[in-house]
Amino acid sequence: MHRAFYNNLADQSVNGEILSLDTCRTILLSSEIELLPLLNSAYEVRKKFVGKEVMIHIIDNAQNGYCPEDCHYCAQAKTSRADIEEYPLKPDEEILAEARRAYESGAFRYCMVFAGRGPSQRRTEHLARLIKEIKSKYPIEICVSTGLLDEQKAQILKNAGLDRLNHNLNTSERHYPNICTTHTYADRINTLKAAKKVGIELCSGMIFGMGEGTDDIIEVAYTLRELEVPSIPANFLVPIKGNNLAEVNDLTPEYCLRVLCLLRFLNPKAEIRVAAGREIHLHSMEVLSLYPANSLFLDGYLNTRGASRAKTLRMIKDAGFTIKSEQDLDQLLENEEKDRKLCYTANEEQLMKRLADLRPYLRSKKNVSKV
Repeated sequence: MHRAFYNNLADQSVNGEILSLDTCRTILLSSEIELLPLLNSAYEVRKKFVGKEVMIHIIDNAQNGYCPEDCHYCAQAKTSRADIEEYPLKPDEEILAEARRAYESGAFRYCMVFAGRGPSQRRTEHLARLIKEIKSKYPIEICVSTGLLDEQKAQILKNAGLDRLNHNLNTSERHYPNICTTHTYADRINTLKAAKKVGIELCSGMIFGMGEGTDDIIEVAYTLRELEVPSIPANFLVPIKGNNLAEVNDLTPEYCLRVLCLLRFLNPKAEIRVAAGREIHLHSMEVLSLYPANSLFLDGYLNTRGASRAKTLRMIKDAGFTIKSEQDLDQLLENEEKDRKLCYTANEEQLMKRLADLRPYLRSKKNVSKV
């Protein structure tokens, strides 16, 4: 592929021009694409709009399991036989303690995830109180994932100070019935529109490796652009035993990186997050994801573990990036590398989170009681 092709990708993206369907297909499929020039082109766009900063997110699995939906990729789905640590909604004290821990760990945004089809009126009001209290204590942004939401409930959360609502499209409208039957693609679109209407920023992305085609990926990337979604998590299917979808389709490190580049070109100003599955599918090329993407999770995901904090922070620093946080990257890294008890390096082969990972506040409280 001629050098002008890569330069044109960056120029078109920076100038707000939308790439053609054929160009998008070329990025994902063509054997003539060279990975490093493609990554460099995506990095030029990233650098133009978001510089060299990396946003760190920490996710709180506020309720694990008990979900009535049948999303085939999810270990919390009613149809999943995955071995997870189920528990109802965490007490407020625990959620607030984890918000503090996220802030002190350098997170720019604290993400709370609640299993279920959608929140009741009572839970919506409870969540609003939690958001207010967290915002009053810590200078940290808050994102919640609550399932399907209407405009009235979105307004309650907005009034409480919610910064973002996460609700992933996950896949295209065509492919959606193959991964979920208890709600529709339209339900998800309507939730995003309700949140946007009341002024909540949107966080919505996709899961790759679920049997989708190239055009499904491109369709979702176009849709996220049309919705002007400012935060786009790119998840790569984690094969969890017991899920309906337990095998990953055709994900190589290079393909994953091509996907991230495509998301950057089509959504040049967005926060592109390399999310679940990055450690599994990118392998030794994981650091290259930071050239198109500018965001990641620390402390793993909903039910699966990620790399240790020290390893992730070291990767960011060694690649010459900084973090968007009130905390200093060098100090955070020094603390993590000094206290190996906080790292998962001895157990990185263990995929699923245990109760101590999911509920660190209870673990620390137990240790204190022994002193």
